[in-house]
Amino acid sequence: MKVTVVGAGAVGATCADNIARRELAHEVVLLDIKEGISEGKSLDMLQASTLLDCDIKLTGSTNDYEKTAGSDVVVITSGLPRKPGMTREDLIGINAGIVKGVTENILKYSPDAIFIIISNPMDTMTYLALKSSGLPKNRVIGLGGALDSARFKTYLSLALECSPNDLQASVIGGHGDTTMIPLTRLATKAGVPVSQFLDEETLKKVAADTMVGGATLTGLIGTSAWYAPGAAGAYMVEAIVRDQKRIIPSCVLLEGEYGQSDICLGVPVVLGRNGWEEIIDYKLTDEEQAAFNKSADAVRNMNGVLSTLNIGV
Repeated sequence: MKVTVVGAGAVGATCADNIARRELAHEVVLLDIKEGISEGKSLDMLQASTLLDCDIKLTGSTNDYEKTAGSDVVVITSGLPRKPGMTREDLIGINAGIVKGVTENILKYSPDAIFIIISNPMDTMTYLALKSSGLPKNRVIGLGGALDSARFKTYLSLALECSPNDLQASVIGGHGDTTMIPLTRLATKAGVPVSQFLDEETLKKVAADTMVGGATLTGLIGTSAWYAPGAAGAYMVEAIVRDQKRIIPSCVLLEGEYGQSDICLGVPVVLGRNGWEEIIDYKLTDEEQAAFNKSADAVRNMNGVLSTLNIGV
């Protein structure tokens, strides 16, 4: 297996490092437009691997897409990160051209690759990558739900004072501070609904903290988070390259599922060697469906900006 990570910033480098440490591929290529950044970080990881008992080929490349040839999975993290005060919507005009160009260049050398999109605003960038590339829908997957669900589990574990390994918790909808939907009704601790352990007020606070999880970190550290997003990307890569058939909330194209069409939005999907293989129906309540529809409206409005950018979508 060969995996390419495009963008050697904090998120991309962390994702590549996680992939290398877990030996998810025989070769990992880290590509960036900045001279020497990907080569330097790859060399640093390679040196670290001698201390971590992992054996993997790491290649850094400054904008040389030929070195990505034959990639099975490509993770796109490139683009401007979010700064304090910026919304994910603010990034559309800047990052759309970057993501479209990266997708086109990758496909020249890896026509069969599966794409994982992390670049923000992620739902819109996933839609852009899918529509501009003409790829089958199962081969373009947005990260959001995997990361947001990890944050949901974190806040639940803190409230419950338990190991997050005992928790099952999912976030669906858009990957935005007001568009994501933490499904508290379906969250469980060792198979028991968390509502048996936490009162309604606490559950509402957990959901609210989850929804602003990214903005909270941006405010604290001055830029987008990277440890959890990078790990979430590697988590999805693992499900694909090891054909794990994991159910992971991911941003994918909907064609009538959950009452929505012609939009990429976070829903639970089965991830395996063919990309996303099946959408799981959570049987939402009327209230949850209304929230999902509202989330879709917001994402669709963001997608509408693409038509004003003259980038062929």
